[in-house]
Formats: sequence, structure tokens, C-alpha cells
Amino acid sequence: MSRTLALITGASSGIGAAYARLLAADCDFVLTARRADRLSELADELRAADATVEVLPADLGTPDGLAAVTERLAADDVRLLISNAGVGGYAPLADVDPTEIDRLLTLNGVVPIRLVRAALPGMLAAGEGALITVASLLAFSAGQTDPHIPSRTLYAAAKAATVAFTRTLSHELADTGIRTQVVCPGVVATEFSDGYGHNVPFAMTAEGVAQASLAGLRSGETICIPGLEDQAAALDALLAAETALLRGGNRPTPATRYSGPNAH
Repeated sequence: MSRTLALITGASSGIGAAYARLLAADCDFVLTARRADRLSELADELRAADATVEVLPADLGTPDGLAAVTERLAADDVRLLISNAGVGGYAPLADVDPTEIDRLLTLNGVVPIRLVRAALPGMLAAGEGALITVASLLAFSAGQTDPHIPSRTLYAAAKAATVAFTRTLSHELADTGIRTQVVCPGVVATEFSDGYGHNVPFAMTAEGVAQASLAGLRSGETICIPGLEDQAAALDALLAAETALLRGGNRPTPATRYSGPNAH
């Protein structure tokens, strides 16, 4: 039986490593992350499970790192892309160093798109493939004022863009044999954000997130929210609200509230 070649970013720990372990029986790998030593340790573990593993250390927050991974994808042999690398950067916008804005938005929003674009030609030519991007439940948090949710202007904006990108792309690729999925976990017990999830009793394990994602991919879920029990109903409600906004707002005249006695 032939094995699928999977490229996983952010593979040195957490959710990325969990995907690799769950897929080891069926996949060979290109593993990429910044920490070469951690990648090598995981590679040895996967090779012991009879997987072929290529290690590609790269910092996707740099032009050289992104170029290295997109060039590897351009070889057109990867059939499963799991884009998991990201960074928190939680802070009020006024506290974010202006020189950090591009890096934060690039890692969390631009890099997943660049990687998908690099992987698509080979998948389209083969007529098969899967594209998984790990985002966050915070992608849906823009309207929330709960003080327990961290300051997240840049992070939420990038993750919301990733959700919109994947949902729209899924329609583009509907008849191609290529599956797309964006994964939106809540708090996860990993090293992300200085290991915050390890101190939260309701945090999901990295293995739980990866397992839900792969099961959701098999069942055709474009959006996977691992902890949400009645996901279909919630997403139907979201789509209905979006449809109402689009259809109701696409009119030739301003709404009446802008022309009444209080409009001036």
C-alpha cells in the first residue's frame, strides 16, 4: 500500500507532533519547525514506526524560512499539508511593537495561504490532496468582551482571515478531489503562549485536537471545532447570519436609520 507524503509545519511539539504520531502508520513526512533538535527527536520516533522522514528546519517568520518550505512544496509530491505553525502575540494593539506587526500577521495569516498556494499545483495535477490549517476558536471572538479572553486584536484578525480563506477555498476546490479544513480549537495544553494551556482545567490535549481534525476531514468537515458538540447547528446559524447581512445590506439606498431626524 502506498503511503501519503505529509508536510507538517510547527511539527516539533504540540499539535503538529500529535498529527505526525497519529498519521505515522499511513504517512511519510516532511517535518518543519525552528527547533532542529526537537524535529530530529520526533523524526527518530516516526522512523521507528517505519515512516520515512525528511527534516526541514525553518523559521516561517523569515523570508528565507518561508522560501525553503514553499520550494519544498513546489516539488509537487506532498499530498497532505498541515499548516500548524503560529505565534500568539496577545497584547492590546497599542502595546504591540510596530516592528512586530508584520511578523505576527505573516506567521498567523499570510504563511498558511502561501503554503497552500505552493502545494496546490501538485495536488491539482494529481487530482487529490488535503489541506489542513490550524487556526483558533478566537477567530470567532471579535465581538466578545469577556475579560477572561486575552487581548488579541492581531491574533484574532489573522485567524479570522484564515477561516474565511479556507471556507472560500473549499468552494473553489469542490470538484477537484482536494479536501480543505480549518481547525479552530479552544485552549490546548501545549507549549503555545508560554504553556498557558497546561494550567487550564478545561484545556484539550494536542492529541484530542489532531484526532478530531483527522476524523472531521474524513467526514468532510471544512470547519472543525474540536470541542463543539452541535457544530452543524452552530455553523448553519453562522451561515444564515452571514446570508442575511449580505442580502440585506446589498441595496441601492442607505438604511432608513441614516435618513431620519437623528441622522444629522
